[in-house]
Amino acid sequence: MLWRQHTVYRDRAGGVVIRGEHVQRWISLDPSGRKDEILLRAGRILDGGTTAPARSETVVPLCAGTGELATACRRLLAETATDAAPPALAAPGRTKQSETPKRPGRKGKRMSLASWTILACVVGVVALYAYNAATTVTR
Repeated sequence: MLWRQHTVYRDRAGGVVIRGEHVQRWISLDPSGRKDEILLRAGRILDGGTTAPARSETVVPLCAGTGELATACRRLLAETATDAAPPALAAPGRTKQSETPKRPGRKGKRMSLASWTILACVVGVVALYAYNAATTVTR
């Protein structure tokens, strides 16, 4: 019955995505990066058929039964449905401070040691290539 109402496919990362066009929502199951855990993410399907970024996510242990996995999926999809509902109107006389949500940023932080190491390696490889190309031409 699932394949009649939903589209099931693999994404580029190897996870499984289930799209429900009739409910305008999707849910994906991906490896979480930790042993014996799975990452569940849920989001909406936009008008053009494209998927919006995940609205909610959770990690579920693989040792949990299918009942717990199904409960987690239902909860994520319900959260996505409530997020999709239009917001209630503000009381008269109140104004919103900002429409855009504040995100924790890296404002003022410098590049990490790993970034500098990668940058130095790339510069070294380019310099080695240029040196080899210059010595090959003069032979």
